[in-house]
Amino acid sequence: MPVLHKSVLPRETIELLDVHSNHDYIDCTLGGGGHASSMLDQNAPRGRVLALDLDEEAIAAARISLAAYGKRVEFARGNFRDLATIAAERGFTGVDGILYDLGFSTDLLRIRGRGLSFMVDEPLDMRFDLACSLTAREIINTWPEKDLADTIFEYGEERNSRRIAKGIVQTRKSRHIETTKDLVDVIVRSLPARSRHGRIHCATRTFQALRIAVNDELGCLTESLKGASGLLKPGGRIAVISFHSLEDRIVKHQFREWAVDGAGTLLTKKPITPTDEEIANNPASRSAKLRGFEKKQHP
Repeated sequence: MPVLHKSVLPRETIELLDVHSNHDYIDCTLGGGGHASSMLDQNAPRGRVLALDLDEEAIAAARISLAAYGKRVEFARGNFRDLATIAAERGFTGVDGILYDLGFSTDLLRIRGRGLSFMVDEPLDMRFDLACSLTAREIINTWPEKDLADTIFEYGEERNSRRIAKGIVQTRKSRHIETTKDLVDVIVRSLPARSRHGRIHCATRTFQALRIAVNDELGCLTESLKGASGLLKPGGRIAVISFHSLEDRIVKHQFREWAVDGAGTLLTKKPITPTDEEIANNPASRSAKLRGFEKKQHP
């Protein structure tokens, strides 16, 4: 399977993590393996990387692409919500750096058929982990109108959330909404003409909201960050690449809370963003924001 996903902010991320030879790191979001590969190049000859992902197919592909690094890379399938437990089980406590790249892989978007993109007609699933029971189809076809509207507004920051929720409920009175195309059609019909055309597709925010709700993305991030700090050595660093304001707000507030409590230092008062050149080469990077935190050194 080809790797379609391009790592975002690759040079800036490695520099922010301050990756050194023979130090150990954790990549919480393996994806296509680009960031993990860069870490392994920098922490040779004896440094290790724990590579974590929910997607079995991503891990299988990375086992091939990262095979040359041998036992220096250890793979783990799991939710980074459970990072502290997974890392302890594999001997990755007291690490020098932890990375989160919160953008989901282009492979997952284009190939896997999980209904994450409104550009192709697929079943409304949206689960990153197929072992989980909640799907976008269940949300769309069973949740009360108010809950739908609140979710689309809170997680998608969609101003027309109530119109969209009303349209969904009216439609499902006569038929189930089964596919991404079904949902896009409902969204388009629910919006006033002036809102159907803009800089981004009019379904973008609703799809984002459903994906976040299905996978509890914000809850996972909040919980994982709290556990991550305990895995770092003094002087160890956490770097997070986020792609929308809700994620970035969680990261910013957590890092500031740690800094105010004297647990360490903010490495980025303002987030690092991609250069114009990177955006031209990888348009998916345009909304990326990179923030970093360094754990307090021993006195």
